[in-house]
Amino acid sequence: MSNLSPQRPAMDPVLLAKLTGRLGDRATIEKLCASLSEVYGEFLPDIFKSETGLDITVAYLGCSSGYKNDLITDLDTNVTLVEAALRNWSQNITFACGNSFVITLMENLLGAASDTIEQPADRSLSVIELELAVMVFEKIANVFRSAVNAPGGFEPNLEPPHPHEFRAHATSDTPDEFASAVNMSITLSGITSEFSVIVPQGPLLKTQISAPKATNQSTKSTQWTEQLTEQVHRSHVTLDAKIRLQDLTLRTISKLAPGDVIPFRDTGDVRVEVSANSKELYVCEFGRSGENYTVRVKDTISSDDELIRHLMN
Repeated sequence: MSNLSPQRPAMDPVLLAKLTGRLGDRATIEKLCASLSEVYGEFLPDIFKSETGLDITVAYLGCSSGYKNDLITDLDTNVTLVEAALRNWSQNITFACGNSFVITLMENLLGAASDTIEQPADRSLSVIELELAVMVFEKIANVFRSAVNAPGGFEPNLEPPHPHEFRAHATSDTPDEFASAVNMSITLSGITSEFSVIVPQGPLLKTQISAPKATNQSTKSTQWTEQLTEQVHRSHVTLDAKIRLQDLTLRTISKLAPGDVIPFRDTGDVRVEVSANSKELYVCEFGRSGENYTVRVKDTISSDDELIRHLMN
C-alpha cells in the first residue's frame, strides 16, 4: 500500500488572486482608474504650464486589466517605458509615454512655433530625447505619488527610460501580477499622444486616490531649458565636407580608372561646404595643417537656433 497522499489540484490563479486581494471586480477597478486619471487631468497640465510655459491637455481613454506583462505587450510600440518603484506601495510600476509627445516637447523647448510643428514620424527617441524623457517621467511619477499618497511620502525610484522593444519579458521564475493600465491622451501643440500608468491591482485596491492639495504655481522654471541646453552642448554630431570637382564629360567619367586624378573646380582658394544631417552649416576654405587636411570656417549659412533645431531632429 502506498503511503503517498494524493496531490490536491492547484487552485485557479484568478480565484486565488481574488481571495487574497490581488484582483478586484471590474466596477471597483474602473472607478479607481478613473479617479487616478482625474488627478492627472487636473495637475499634470498645471505642472507643465508652471515649469515650461507650455499648454498641454490630458484626457482619460479608459483602463484595461490583465496580467501586467500582457498589458505592456499590448501597448503601442512607439512608446518609451520606465520601470518604477514607490516605497510602501509597489516595486512593480510601469510608466509608458508616447514618443511623439517627447519629440514635440523637444521642438517646443528649442523654440519652434506651435503652428510649424508636424506629427512626428514613428521612431525611437534619440539620446538627447531620452534625457528629456527622464524629466517627463519624473513629472508623471510625482503626480502618481501624490495621488496614491503612500505611507512615508517617499519619492518614486525610476529606472532609465528604454524603448518598448527593450522591455523586460516575463520569466518562469517571476510570477506575473494582475494589473491595470490607466490609459490617457496628452496633447501639445496640436499633436496628440498617449501615456499609461500600469500598476498591480493588489496595492491599487488598498488605495484611496486623492488629489494633492493645490499650491501656488511658481513662475516658469528654467530647469528644462537649462538642462536641454547642456544636453545640446554635450552632443556629438558628424560633420560632412563637400568640395566641388571640375566638370567632366560622361565619356571621360566612364573611362576613369584607379590612379586618375580629378582636379578641384576652384583654382584659387578651394571652397568647402560643411554640413550635418544634410543641413548646410558653414562655407569653409580647404587647407592643410602639418600632416592633416583641414577646413577653415569663412562664413555661416544657418542661424544658431535653426542649426540646433535641425540637428536635434
